[in-house]
Amino acid sequence: MIEFFTNTNLGMVLVILGQCLLVLIPLLVALAFLMYADRKIWAAVQMRKGPNMVGAFGLLQSFADFLKYIVKEIVVPAGADKGVFFLAPMISFVLAVVAWSVIPFNDGWVVSNINVAILFVFAVSSLEVYGVIMGGWASNSKYPFLGSLRSAAQMISYEVSLGLIIIGVIISTGSMNFGAIVAAQDTDYGILGWYWIPHFPMVFLFFISALAETNRPPFDLPEAESELVAGYQVEYSSTPFLLFMIGELMAVVLMCALISLLFFGGWLSPLPFLPDGVLWMILKMAIVFFFFSMVKAITPRYRYDQLMRIGWKVFLPMSLAWVVFIAFMAKFEVFGGFWARWAVGG
Repeated sequence: MIEFFTNTNLGMVLVILGQCLLVLIPLLVALAFLMYADRKIWAAVQMRKGPNMVGAFGLLQSFADFLKYIVKEIVVPAGADKGVFFLAPMISFVLAVVAWSVIPFNDGWVVSNINVAILFVFAVSSLEVYGVIMGGWASNSKYPFLGSLRSAAQMISYEVSLGLIIIGVIISTGSMNFGAIVAAQDTDYGILGWYWIPHFPMVFLFFISALAETNRPPFDLPEAESELVAGYQVEYSSTPFLLFMIGELMAVVLMCALISLLFFGGWLSPLPFLPDGVLWMILKMAIVFFFFSMVKAITPRYRYDQLMRIGWKVFLPMSLAWVVFIAFMAKFEVFGGFWARWAVGG
């Protein structure tokens, strides 16, 4: 039986399919509860109840919303390019899912353990802008098209800063493999040995850039009702709209995973005497998601010109200067292996 799964093409395909489902199904279920948590956190800050009717404490509200989107009629605007109109949400959803194929949840718990995992994630997430542009253009309406252009410019602007910040982590580790990056943070000092200390300023820049990259408040200008009538997906309904929404929320959770892996030790325990494991990874992602939700609840929305100015005139120079600084500190091994951990992570 083991030989069938290891030595035959069909067996290997079934193994890969099983691994993909083992990641995808728990992730989709988690998205439903994360959406519920997002709404409850926002409601608590505004001193209201939030979802509380469907299921115990409203826990099944996300599943009820999912069912509603499934059974609603799909409305296609007159004059829309139907092929591109339906392809756009599929692209957004599929690319958001594909990026998870290289995200490890524990040591060895990854679908594809490749050496250029960071480059793969960055390339796939960069392609998600095509789904946004296609959705806005295919709708045959000016407001979705303007929203898609805004969103594309915003995503491209902050991808530059994200990439430069990640380069600093790569320089410190000497590897683009997530497992190697986590291994480089595995020291005798526990939480004090993680990259959030040597790369301390960039943690905040990465977090804020992730908010803008995923169109989260206060940078949700492409989708804000007061700006452009809900943006590039305003003409979508039913399942296509659901795919856009799932893809966007999955990108948010992906950013939570990246922050946990790059700066907070992934599945490593904060104290050396505690065992490492997948529960630490899940807990760290949940904490980062909580901060995503809190920012949404307490921060006023930026103007679009302010958003672009921050990206190009503040974050880009700071992240570029940080790459130069990290390269210098790692090259000359200042403070020993504080910024240079190639022997461990390489």
